[in-house]
Amino acid sequence: MAHDGLPMNAALTAAATPICEPPLGHDVDQERISVARLTLTDFRSYATGRIESDGSSCILTGPNGAGKTNVLEALSFLAPGRGLRRAKTAEVGRRDLTIGAAGRSWAVAARLQGPRGPIDIGTGTRGNDSDAQSVERRRVRIDGDDVGQQSALADHLALSWLTPQMDRLFLEGPTARRRFLDRLVFTFDPAHAGRVSAYEHALRERMRVLQSGRTEPAWLDALEATIAEKGVAVSAARSTMAQNLNQVCQATEGPFPSASVECQGQVETWLADGPALGAEDQVRAALFANRTSDAATGRATFAPHRCDLLVSYSAKQQPADACSTGEQKALLISLVLAHADLVRRTTGTAPILLLDEVAAHLDEDRRHALFNQLIGLGGQFWLTGTDASQFKPIADHTAHFTVSNGDIRPL
Repeated sequence: MAHDGLPMNAALTAAATPICEPPLGHDVDQERISVARLTLTDFRSYATGRIESDGSSCILTGPNGAGKTNVLEALSFLAPGRGLRRAKTAEVGRRDLTIGAAGRSWAVAARLQGPRGPIDIGTGTRGNDSDAQSVERRRVRIDGDDVGQQSALADHLALSWLTPQMDRLFLEGPTARRRFLDRLVFTFDPAHAGRVSAYEHALRERMRVLQSGRTEPAWLDALEATIAEKGVAVSAARSTMAQNLNQVCQATEGPFPSASVECQGQVETWLADGPALGAEDQVRAALFANRTSDAATGRATFAPHRCDLLVSYSAKQQPADACSTGEQKALLISLVLAHADLVRRTTGTAPILLLDEVAAHLDEDRRHALFNQLIGLGGQFWLTGTDASQFKPIADHTAHFTVSNGDIRPL
């Protein structure tokens, strides 16, 4: 999907201005998809939990450990994948010592509100809680019907999130950054997750064959062809996302730092220099040449998965990992907001944003700027925090709930 020539955001409103409806979103005919009702059953700390928001954006406040992040995690399971904590299916069920170490079967259900009317979606596990397999099989339902694939959830809503655990994104290894980039791609192209999965499976199978000691050149040829095809497609999607994100970031001015974004790797270089088919040929040749060394070391010395997402603070021309902690947090917020704006401008629907404790370490001016841009995006957002007073400027635009010991109540 090409995004060249997209109109860009005007500059952010001045940070000190009152919270209002900024003149954003008039360049597209926007549809709004929101969660009007959320129901939790045996999820994390909640035996039961219910939030009725009528589609409004939501604020969740309460002390640390009250269960605010658990609500956001439940929402994140309404997208394919392992949620914002990357938890295994069996890990999120409410714990009960009477049924052993495994958690209970659990469920998350939502009534979506949109231009095509209400839609009920849900996910979770079911079966005998004492049976480990029954709490590991995640199921998805759309309007009461079982569907076979988690990817069906992406047909109904898009989600993006930012959590305190992501604050070290620029300091950790490239795996976390690739995962972050893949999630951004997935918002536009749900099939991307399938290509990543097929690529990783073929990579593991190739290593298994290499280390088995058997000579199976035809099988290795087939696996390496799959690795090349899927890997180049994954690399191309990552590069396109980085380029489009960079375009939005460079055109945005305001209190959050403008980020320079690049996807860097050998396959990305080949794609920049020539066609995708040529890159696939080069990947296959490299894999073939490395068979002996890969078998000896037990790892792929070359593969498309070795790219990295490079982010810099544009104004300072400084890599993100060399920036201060506060600057890194601001860069992350800038990236998430830029991606949400890119989704809105490209698809006509802003993603639902889940922002955990995002306002806690921002000064008042940046909090106002963040609130203004969230409202200007036009989509639903869910914010958590311990200090309810921080959210007073957007009280008229949101539904506010207090959370305490697994209990959720309207403020």
